[in-house]
Amino acid sequence: MPNIKSAIKRVGVIEKKTLRNNMVKSEYKTATKKFEAAVLEGNKENAEKLFKEAVKKIDGACSKGVIKKNTASRKKSNLSKKLNSISE
Repeated sequence: MPNIKSAIKRVGVIEKKTLRNNMVKSEYKTATKKFEAAVLEGNKENAEKLFKEAVKKIDGACSKGVIKKNTASRKKSNLSKKLNSISE
């Protein structure tokens, strides 16, 4: 445990940021799982709606620095491939 006042403050700040990061990460993972479930069902309309929601959550996580830009692009690309697979 830190003894210096600024170090004590940093520990508190890091804990808050970690909680926020975990919340944001959980949101985009949940949105992705819902989308993938709709793809498995073959429900195209629902999948398109959930795709937009998942992409929005991934972009939000990227803008907050929870995931990196290339990771976000890769995840969105994989989701769009799955969406296109049920279109055919």
